[in-house]
Amino acid sequence: MNKISKKAFKPIDQEEKDLMESIEREEWQPVKNFGQERKKAIEAARNTLKKDKRINLRLSQKDYQKIQIKAIEEGIPYQTLISSIVHKYLNGSLTPR
Repeated sequence: MNKISKKAFKPIDQEEKDLMESIEREEWQPVKNFGQERKKAIEAARNTLKKDKRINLRLSQKDYQKIQIKAIEEGIPYQTLISSIVHKYLNGSLTPR
């Protein structure tokens, strides 16, 4: 496996730095049955992204307008933005400023 030059790019956080160092130490091994593992990963991703429940949500006019503006800035539909915020909150990855 080719070594990654540390000068190629700077890791964005400690987790990425640890992963890069792990790869450089050649700790990663290919999986057996790659095709089967790939199919399992694709299916898991599809199930994660599947949106199969609909809800009604009441917001103040001010919050609704701010969400629409933020969604436009992000280039995504406002429903997708709301869903993303809820998902990040529930997974603990939504952090306050």
